[in-house]
Amino acid sequence: MRNILLIAGSDPSAGAGVQQDLKVTTLLGAYGLTVVTALTVQNTSGVQAVHPVAAPVVAAQLEAVLRDLRVDAVKIGMLANEDIVRVVAALLRQFEISTIILDPVLAASDGSPLLTPAGIEALKQELLPLATLITPNLAEAALLTGLDVTEVTGMEAAAQALHQQGARYALVTGGHLPGEPVDVLFDGVNCYRLAGVRRIQPHTHGSGCALATALATLLAQARALPEAVNQARALVAEAIRYGLPLGKGRGPVNPYAPFARELDRYQVLQQLASAVARLQTGGIESLIPEVQSNLGYATLYAAGPQDVAAFPGRILKGPQGLIIPRAPEFGASSHIAAVILTALRTHPQLRAAMNIRFFEELERLAPLLHFKVASFDRSDEPLDIKAKEGSTLAWGVATVLKSAEPPPDLIYDRGEWGKEPMIRVLGPDPNTVAEKVLALNQALQAAGAIR
Repeated sequence: MRNILLIAGSDPSAGAGVQQDLKVTTLLGAYGLTVVTALTVQNTSGVQAVHPVAAPVVAAQLEAVLRDLRVDAVKIGMLANEDIVRVVAALLRQFEISTIILDPVLAASDGSPLLTPAGIEALKQELLPLATLITPNLAEAALLTGLDVTEVTGMEAAAQALHQQGARYALVTGGHLPGEPVDVLFDGVNCYRLAGVRRIQPHTHGSGCALATALATLLAQARALPEAVNQARALVAEAIRYGLPLGKGRGPVNPYAPFARELDRYQVLQQLASAVARLQTGGIESLIPEVQSNLGYATLYAAGPQDVAAFPGRILKGPQGLIIPRAPEFGASSHIAAVILTALRTHPQLRAAMNIRFFEELERLAPLLHFKVASFDRSDEPLDIKAKEGSTLAWGVATVLKSAEPPPDLIYDRGEWGKEPMIRVLGPDPNTVAEKVLALNQALQAAGAIR
């Protein structure tokens, strides 16, 4: 296991600083060591105060770690003032640390200064020449180089200037660019433009900390620079996409999201198998439509159809009961995945769904079961959406759910020419969906609607 030394401030909301750094190192399979440079008073609404740790205390922390423990890489974040910058630089030189990622934390997102002007000059003189990689945003790159860094060509010039100032490599992040974000990597020879995807997501606190820490960890694990940069950027993109809406302001990024998704895959398959076994004993053959049924379940933080499992070959109606041709697999059904992924956009708890046959008695029986029912009309679908193969389900479910709170248990449509009427049963997990299907089956049998 690699040891990553994290030199940064403390954030009591745990969205940034050493708290965020420790999460990232742990998730990536490394061991985080910490040196605290400042105690901040902050929450999701902003920074209220900064209390730098005395430089001799910072030096004592750092020396205690370096004299006792192997350090495979260092990530440097907030340093607060000139004295701290100089003692950190001196000890890193003394102990000949070879892999140093410098995240030049100069100001908070609300504009609050986090490094004094004298500290900035000391950072340029003392730490930049030690940096394996520096990871400034646009404002930080401009402040460190004196250049206009407001578009991509300016980012390229700044990355090269930072290299000339001593950093071996520079990654200038472009999350604050207008339009689609672009990062610029300078590897000492060439500049590379790394395109990203703009996500309308307010919860981005700690994204810079997470990126620099991921880079330190991956480089310590012997990843080549291009691989480390690509993996770290992908991790942070996911962490931003699934940022946590904590507090009253800008919440933290969520680096756990992609790991939770992978860890959940086994449980998803197990729960689907359990639910379909329950359905096989429930005598629901009359609920299976002509196009057959399927039951799907999404992982936590599902990003696409590849994260939704269902049954290949569908759930079939046979003479002796349900037929399940194959065990559940991820990516097995685009139709049920479209329903679930659309539901997740507005109601993250709706991770499972099953399609069953439509019955006219539904509206009368559903209230007796305390089921909320909603519907959409395929004839209302805009022609440009209808022209896209497989888009109707996403449109219909989105139309129903955009204003539904609490969400319905059942969404139906009456079909159209060539399209069978259908009910989609929604729920947080496959077993809940299965119980709803079984309850509806019993009610329909009691009403004489099915045998």
